Amino acid sequence: MTATARPQKAVWSMGEGGRVVCRGPGTPYSDSYSPKESSPDCGYVYRRASLTAPGRAYTVSVQVTWDVEWRGAGQSGVVPGLVMTAQRQLLVDEVQAVVTR
Repeated sequence: MTATARPQKAVWSMGEGGRVVCRGPGTPYSDSYSPKESSPDCGYVYRRASLTAPGRAYTVSVQVTWDVEWRGAGQSGVVPGLVMTAQRQLLVDEVQAVVTR
């Protein structure tokens, strides 16, 4: 049996009120991207450090919706809408202003 899972959507709760919805699988990591550049398809910028948050960190959570296609024993099908969640603490130690033209 073979199963292939494809992410359809990720909903991020950033811990300080911000929310980001990302569609599809995103962009694979590459060394060619500069850390100074914006995300190529789905990013977030914190405006405040987490030092005043409980535990001095933001609780970031994500809910990812997957569609799973399967094949085996001469049959096939799709299981749509499989949802997985995760969360972790994220320390945002410093926020800097950047002046651009």
